[in-house]
Amino acid sequence: MNGSVFWGVIIPFMGTSLGACFVFFLKKGLSEKVNRALTGFAAGVMTAASFWSLLAPALEFSQALGRWAFLPSFIGFWIGVFFLLILDHAIPHLHQMSTEPEGPVTKLDKTLLMLLAVTIHNIPEGMAVGVVYAGYASGNSLISLSAALALSLGIAIQNVPEGAIISMPLYERGWSLKKAAFYGILSGIVEPIGAVLTIYFATQVIPLMPYFLSFAAGAMLYVVVEELIPEMSQGHHSDIGVLCFSLGFSVMMVLDVALS
Repeated sequence: MNGSVFWGVIIPFMGTSLGACFVFFLKKGLSEKVNRALTGFAAGVMTAASFWSLLAPALEFSQALGRWAFLPSFIGFWIGVFFLLILDHAIPHLHQMSTEPEGPVTKLDKTLLMLLAVTIHNIPEGMAVGVVYAGYASGNSLISLSAALALSLGIAIQNVPEGAIISMPLYERGWSLKKAAFYGILSGIVEPIGAVLTIYFATQVIPLMPYFLSFAAGAMLYVVVEELIPEMSQGHHSDIGVLCFSLGFSVMMVLDVALS
């Protein structure tokens, strides 16, 4: 793994770590409106990344198939959706602003269930970064280093509020500052692990790259629709979630186009 790929994999994790450390400075926690704003922003980034960074190059990879060029992306997308659906039902977890755990019945503490929810959320993000850098590492001209970096930066930006959203509730539940920050940071470790594993497998089967790219897109959009959009819409009616979704979408769009 060369230096460019290494930093591309680590940058999103650094975003989570930075956000988790906000607990040292913002000890009173985040208001409902701020939570909705940050969740909406993350949803916008992930939606834009799913298309510009994943589905668009996946379709370009398959142009040789002519009118059937959509098929690998279609198949990979749905495999990604069902993969997250299976994880969602197989792993007990608790979403932000929710009182009812999902998945198998368990006696785990609500705090741990919340951490598991974030872990599920972070898996497709790590895979997305990994598969894009695998495309770059394979030498394919359709994915440049700058395009891969744009995705890493976009994920890192939306990971900053995610890290804060994890560490602050832990502190409010009575955890120490250091422990809350540590577990907030730990919640993002699945991203570089997932990215490295995806790079390894994707580079072994380059012809399947469109499937890997669209798989990551399907998994990310599952998280957006199943978790983030409901969270940004809960509570009293407000436009803040929609506006921040649009902001996140446009920021990711600018990054991808400007750096590609």
